[in-house]
Parts: sequence; C-alpha cells; structure tokens
Amino acid sequence: MISITVTALVFGVIFLAELPDKTALAGLVLGTRYRASYVFAGVAAAFLLHVVLAVAAGSVLTLLPQQIVHAITGVLFLGGAAVLLMKKDEDEEEVRKPADQSFWKVAGTGFMLILVAEFGDLTQIMTANLAARYDDPISVGLGAVLGLWAVAGLGIVGGKALMKRVPLQLITQIAALLMLGLGVWSLYEAVAG
Repeated sequence: MISITVTALVFGVIFLAELPDKTALAGLVLGTRYRASYVFAGVAAAFLLHVVLAVAAGSVLTLLPQQIVHAITGVLFLGGAAVLLMKKDEDEEEVRKPADQSFWKVAGTGFMLILVAEFGDLTQIMTANLAARYDDPISVGLGAVLGLWAVAGLGIVGGKALMKRVPLQLITQIAALLMLGLGVWSLYEAVAG
C-alpha cells in the first residue's frame, strides 16, 4: 500500500533539495541543445536507477534497532542541511554535443551525465535516509523518483525562467530548513524512544 503522506513528504524534500543542484542546470543545457523528450528519457532512467539503489540501501538500515536508525538518519539529515547551507552557487557545466542526435545518443548522453554526476549525491543519500526512516520503500521510492523527475523536467523545459522568478538561495534555504527539521525530529525520536 502506498502512503500518500510519505510520498508527498519525500517528493517535497527531494524536489527542494535537488532544485538548486547541478541537475536542473545540466537539464537546461541538454534541453537547449537536443530534443527535450530524448533528454528526459535518459535523465529519468538514470534517476530511477539512483532511487532504486538508495531505497535498497535505506531498507537495509531498517534491520537495525529503531533508535539507532533514528540517530543515524538524524545526523545525516543535519549533515545534509549543513551541506546545503554551505554550498556555493554552481555554474552551468559544459556538455559535449554528440554529432548524432538520435534518441539513443541523446538519451544515452543524459543518462550517463546524471548517472555519474548524481552518484552518491545529497539527494541519493537523503532518499536512503528517508527509506530507513519510514520503512516504506515503495512510497519513498515513488516520492523520490517523482521529485527528481519534476526537477529534471523543469530544468529541461523551463529552468531558466524558474530561476529568474524564485531565487536559488531561497530554494536552498527552504530545503535546508526541511532537512534540519527532519534531522531534529529523528534525533528526538532516537532519544525519546
């Protein structure tokens, strides 16, 4: 059974944490050079793989006693909030343009870019934490995938327009505040439980 509450929470946290990340900028660059649907197919496949790996790692953590899981996830959430608050603005990365603009070349370029750039990224670690925290791999996985896909889609289709309307620093601060809240709550549960 899918929990709408967990899915929505995970979606919001992952969406806000990923929005100021390099993914939106990479999607924007790729989207201006290639057919958007081809780019999205490759990026979406890479994110799906990342979420499956993160949820699997988080599910392993659920085998530990709940107090230890809450303490670990609390510390990791607080660390993630610190990383977001101390993060410098990222510049647009240059992406090589393949001569062949076929579906497989363009989707492959998007897939490899995200696969390499996002491996071990903050949102992948957050997804593992959330999977351990809620012990609901399907709801967490669905929320994380939808959040990542939404950011990728925004980046590909209209990232530049969004960044003009909503300051990147504000988005980063909101994501850090959410992670801080989750970290404090998890540590409270570890101590109180």
